[in-house]
Amino acid sequence: MATVAEAVAALRAGLLVVLPTDTVYGLVASAHSEKPARKLAGAKGRDARQPIALVAADLELLVDCVPELRGRGEAIARVLLPGPYTLVFPNPARRYPWLTGSRPETIGVRVPGLAGPAREVLDELGSFAATSANLTGGPDPRTLAEVPPEIRAAAAALVDGGELGGAPSTVLDFTGPEPRVLRDGAAPGADALRAVASVL
Repeated sequence: MATVAEAVAALRAGLLVVLPTDTVYGLVASAHSEKPARKLAGAKGRDARQPIALVAADLELLVDCVPELRGRGEAIARVLLPGPYTLVFPNPARRYPWLTGSRPETIGVRVPGLAGPAREVLDELGSFAATSANLTGGPDPRTLAEVPPEIRAAAAALVDGGELGGAPSTVLDFTGPEPRVLRDGAAPGADALRAVASVL
């Protein structure tokens, strides 16, 4: 299994890494150029039109990555993050077009509640792109052993974090006139929407 230093070096080199997240095992790549994101989508057998989340170590770094979140987006994020959520926000500057898929005017972001080696990797890098380490349509891996062989072979480093909860992040869309739950996952979406009602 890879060390934190090996995982960081692989990501800086534009390679893929499998990491334990706060929800499931994730397939991770550098967020800052197109080629790693394309590798990530290819390894999953994923349509390039599907979005990939931008994951940041903390809220301040997230806003540095997407300054347009200042104001309403940041207020919403401060209620829910860190946590097991992917929040979809307007992306008027069309930042990270290699992550936004067919909706370049929006972007999905995460600040996970990480611990252990994955936290160390994210703290070292500040941000990365991540999606679940499964083949498209396959089950979300709770353990490193459940990561499909094809994904393992595509990754330059595998980091073991033991058994995880196994439910993916809950996806909430704040780009329209009313917020929507796109996917219920590790936390109830309805509860999250109630929690942010005061800042909408």
